[in-house]
Amino acid sequence: MLIVAVVMEKGGVGKTTIALNLAVAAVQDGRTTAIIDIDPQATVSNWTDRRSHEKPWVVPTPAARITAAIEQAKTQGVDFIVIDTPPHSGRDSVEAARRADLVLVPVEPHLFTIETLPKLADLLKFAGDPPALLVISKAAVQGSEGVNAAEHIKSLGFSVCPAILYLRAAHRHATNVGKAVTEYEPDGKAASEVRHLYTYTVQFIKKARRLHGKAESAHARA
Repeated sequence: MLIVAVVMEKGGVGKTTIALNLAVAAVQDGRTTAIIDIDPQATVSNWTDRRSHEKPWVVPTPAARITAAIEQAKTQGVDFIVIDTPPHSGRDSVEAARRADLVLVPVEPHLFTIETLPKLADLLKFAGDPPALLVISKAAVQGSEGVNAAEHIKSLGFSVCPAILYLRAAHRHATNVGKAVTEYEPDGKAASEVRHLYTYTVQFIKKARRLHGKAESAHARA
């Protein structure tokens, strides 16, 4: 099972958009997928009410019940979980990050968002420093602000996902009808960017697990 938590203290950065698009991409890759929705705004839950597809499963869950929800998902054969977290709720975000194989952090290429990153670093420390990738989200289609923001954030010492999600109308149109962009406009640029994010996420987790396994083996031989 792969578990991804999408975490960001600041609201409006595309967190839920990433969560639901990542989950649908996993379904399309043949994975049995669930979204654990611990955001009281229940945006993902409202989105799934508009869907004609049963999957991904969406499970509204209080943060204190994340572990139980994960265990229940395992018994039902789920092998890919995305946890959508609320903004402005450090305790809930820490709880999700602790249980994740990877934390994805959406960051708008805007100084107001970048200024919150030191607080994010503290949150990840409280969660035990899980692997984390910052994802440039809602970047302007024209110009190079997305690439420039990625380079600046790297210079601050954070790991940045190479997949940039641009501010494309397809995301808004898709969620309005209960779809992800890979369903709404599968050959579009937004869909290509989401697939890049999904592929890189899976590869990153698998690589981290291999390296962790080697480190444990080396420690056992010492």
